[in-house]
Order: sequence, then structure tokens, then C-alpha cells
Amino acid sequence: MSNGAAAYAMADSGMGAALQSELDPDQRCATIEIKISYLEPVTDGELTCETIVLRRGGSVAFLESEVMQDETVVASASGSFSIFSP
Repeated sequence: MSNGAAAYAMADSGMGAALQSELDPDQRCATIEIKISYLEPVTDGELTCETIVLRRGGSVAFLESEVMQDETVVASASGSFSIFSP
């Protein structure tokens, strides 16, 4: 059973993966904050996610994700992520 938590997890994971793909091999990222708006009910079925990096600074990045079900946007999220070297 899918629900809003699944959409949130997908948006968070999508933003983290999109940012990590742009970082140097020795850099990592972590979520600072995410705001999500649920636009439609999430029902059973496949969810997909599209993410864009809006701005990447030296230590903070800003991203947006849309979570879709059957080509309908069910949630829209924006997030800020910290960039660091372990």
C-alpha cells in the first residue's frame, strides 16, 4: 500500500541521488530540510520521481522533485542539502 510517506521517501532519495551524482567522489550530502506538498492522493501502484538541482553552492544545494503516479503529479517537494567531505 502506497501513501504520502512513500512519496516523501522517494522525493528525499531522488534529491539525494541527483545531488550525489554531481559531487566529487570524496564528497557526501545530507538532507537539511524538505518541504512537501501533497497534490493528489497516493494510491497503490508505481511511483516515479523527477528531480532537478536548482543551485549548488560550496556547502549547500537546493533541489526540487515531483513524484508522479500514472503521469499525474501527486507530490511536489523542495529541499536543501548540506555538502561535506567526511
